[in-house]
Amino acid sequence: MTEVREIIIKSKMVRDTLLLTAMQLALDTAALLLNVFITRRLGASAIGILTLTGSFLGFAGILSNGNAFLCTSRLISEELGKPRPDPDRVLLYALAFCGLLSIAVSTLILLFAEPISERFFSGAQMTRAIRLMPVALASGAFASCFKGYFNACRKAAVAAAGDIAEFAVRAVFIMTLTLTVHHIGEERVCGIMIAGIIAGNVFSLAYCICAFLRVRVRRNGHCSIGFRDYVRFALPIMGGSVLTAALSSTNDALIPLCLRQYGDSVSAALSMFGIFEAIVIPTLFFPSVVLCSMSGIIVSETARAAAAGDRERIRSLTSRLMQLTLMFSIFAAAAIMRFGGEIGELLGGGELAGRMITLIAPVVPFIYMEIILEAEIKGMGHQAFSSLNYLAEYALRIAIVLIFVPRIGFYGIAASYYASNIVGNCSRLVKILRVTRARFRIVRYIAIPLIYAVMTMLAAELLTRLLRADGDSLPELILFTLIWGTSYAGFCALSGKCSPSVTKKDANFVGNVQLSTSKLL
Repeated sequence: MTEVREIIIKSKMVRDTLLLTAMQLALDTAALLLNVFITRRLGASAIGILTLTGSFLGFAGILSNGNAFLCTSRLISEELGKPRPDPDRVLLYALAFCGLLSIAVSTLILLFAEPISERFFSGAQMTRAIRLMPVALASGAFASCFKGYFNACRKAAVAAAGDIAEFAVRAVFIMTLTLTVHHIGEERVCGIMIAGIIAGNVFSLAYCICAFLRVRVRRNGHCSIGFRDYVRFALPIMGGSVLTAALSSTNDALIPLCLRQYGDSVSAALSMFGIFEAIVIPTLFFPSVVLCSMSGIIVSETARAAAAGDRERIRSLTSRLMQLTLMFSIFAAAAIMRFGGEIGELLGGGELAGRMITLIAPVVPFIYMEIILEAEIKGMGHQAFSSLNYLAEYALRIAIVLIFVPRIGFYGIAASYYASNIVGNCSRLVKILRVTRARFRIVRYIAIPLIYAVMTMLAAELLTRLLRADGDSLPELILFTLIWGTSYAGFCALSGKCSPSVTKKDANFVGNVQLSTSKLL
């Protein structure tokens, strides 16, 4: 009976992972194309305004939902591990908690819309647009609760479909309003962004409610926690998320100000900030689609293993995930460095975007490791460490922005990303190794993938020259990348780099990750 159950779980996780990867890939591609469209239609400064709007909305969203997706996903996963669970009751607690938070945050936004416009947006006249935000916050908070429920119940594809629907509606609204508006001002750009978010969140909430009614399983269990317990467990998770969002928003708000101190005009500062946030950062994160789609599942699976006291499974999962993540991220970093200039030109960011993409690419493995390490840290319940680490990481990033951007301009942003990601993720790695007792093998995890990446790149260049396809046209670049990626994946597989020392309990999950990673490579 146990073996049958494990086979069923494995099939569900493989299916969910492949669906999540495909959906997230489509979503990231569409988001990048939307940024390119807005940049070419409204200019890079409009993207800067949209980024600041999104940053503030993200911070307000965390305050109004308490990071509902993570809270409900983790607490419902733990509830499902109990003998007679009642996950619907936990979902009800989450909705009630988000309702209270949304009312409080919305009231503050309505009262202080004008000061927010003057200080966070550097004096831009966005008061009326900001007063539309409460509608977006409330609908987004409730939708996040349902998505966390689906993820915990191993129906992650339902939550991903909600994200796809939300983005599609938002993108249609933004593109339609952008095409119909002739005179674009700061407040109009902000209003377009918020209107699109409202439309997307409302549609996503309606979809999630319908999906919940369809997939809901009636249970006769007794919930192991009450509303006060939910709030008590959720507050540490919320605290870390609020801290991260506040520091991230502060960092975003400071960059245009520091660029102006360097000597750039307001328009030029917003344009450079917009290029960085709309083209450089999405390009660096684009290959991480499989890791992002897996992070929610990692939280749930780690939480279940931790609740069961299965330390061996956590240790084995940690070793496997680190190995596969570095194998993938090192190749991704090499590819981004190789084609950074071409990507910047292709996406409309010009030479500046290409130069920044190439410059920051070496830090990609640290960025991608954060996705996996943070998922494990949250799954094991080490929220205090996560919050303190984010505090130190963003404090370092903000300090470097304040010191170096006024002196060396755009390159100061790259310096802040290098320092914060290396320091922050090395500390996460040390914490995970200490808690799980896993071993970090430098030769196997780093040296071998680096050697393979260089060897296969040189071999691919030689082969394309023999085929006389070593030009700069897009088809030839795609051919080169396919040859390079295929040979890299083949070398990793043939060398036996993926060792078979995996416990039976986590073989389902690890095989799932390995399958998804190999498909991307």
